Amino acid sequence: MPDPILVVAGSERHDLTGRRFVFANAAARELLRITAEEGMLLSAIRDPEVLGAVDRALFDLADAEVVYETTGAQSRSLRVRARPLAPAADGARLALLTFHDETEVRRVERTRVDFLANASHELRTPLASLSGFIETLRGHAKDDPAAREKFLGIMQAQADRMARLIADLTSLSRIELDEHVPPRGVVDLAPLVGEVVEAATPLGAQRGVKLDWRPCAACSVSVRGERDQIVQVVQNLLDNAIKYSPDGASVRIEMQSGLTDTAAAGVSTDIIPRLSLVAPDPSSETYAVLRFTDLGPGIARQNLPRLSERFYRVDGQKSAARSGTGLGLAIVKHIMNRHRGGLVVASAEGEGSTFSAYFPVAGAPEAVVKAS
Repeated sequence: MPDPILVVAGSERHDLTGRRFVFANAAARELLRITAEEGMLLSAIRDPEVLGAVDRALFDLADAEVVYETTGAQSRSLRVRARPLAPAADGARLALLTFHDETEVRRVERTRVDFLANASHELRTPLASLSGFIETLRGHAKDDPAAREKFLGIMQAQADRMARLIADLTSLSRIELDEHVPPRGVVDLAPLVGEVVEAATPLGAQRGVKLDWRPCAACSVSVRGERDQIVQVVQNLLDNAIKYSPDGASVRIEMQSGLTDTAAAGVSTDIIPRLSLVAPDPSSETYAVLRFTDLGPGIARQNLPRLSERFYRVDGQKSAARSGTGLGLAIVKHIMNRHRGGLVVASAEGEGSTFSAYFPVAGAPEAVVKAS
């Protein structure tokens, strides 16, 4: 059966260690990360609500139902039903435990609610601005060509901002819906990054910012992922680096491959604070990492944990010259989570910032480089 199933046995209500699963199908063993069909129930499930439902089925002979949220980088929401069974031949009480995955349903509902809340909140300000300027143009400014031109320019900028906001919100909602589904494609990373860097060069030139792209020696590095979403990651991180770089500075883009997750995250003993915004579940995967380093104002330690929140902006870094929707890093975070990769920021005030995004390498593992 595709749904996970356990048969649980118990003899004494107060003997928690006496609860055992005496059968676990393949789906249950995969879900609960157990290797045997039999064993102590506490070794497989520690959730108090699920254990309570088991007790009601075993000792009260009553059906019970609870929601169980798994932990890890890819959390799942499961509806657990416990039902009493006839006693075993040795007199032990038995209960049937079934798990039904409701992750998709709950994700869709949460995404819909979040989209409506975010859209209504963030669109309110530009809409109010547009209404105010329309009222002004219909009043005393309608016969003033200079004022009319100025206000129409501001209105155009507000309309463009709303269009970008709706596009980013739609993109984020779409990514969140598929976040639990791992991508199936394979992408050659270096040419992809090269294309994005080339396309961003005119933007850098406008600011006098040089883009220093440094692919690794082995320029062909294939990673598991969806090309369009990886392009979004590279574009967002590169745009941010350019946006916060001072005029005449340089943005460095580096690529490395054959790393463990620890090495890809860049764990070291340097003095610049470093924080993981997304981390994959522990595994023996090999990773390729992209690092984007700017020489901008940097970010204070206390602001690092909130960087990937929707619409969060660091105090003192909100200006028209650095306009955006505030959704770029939230989009990057969810894409990296879907790709079973990681996202790390290293920054300090006055020291610039480095964002590292790392992806699982496709195909046979390479010689793995360990963190120093």
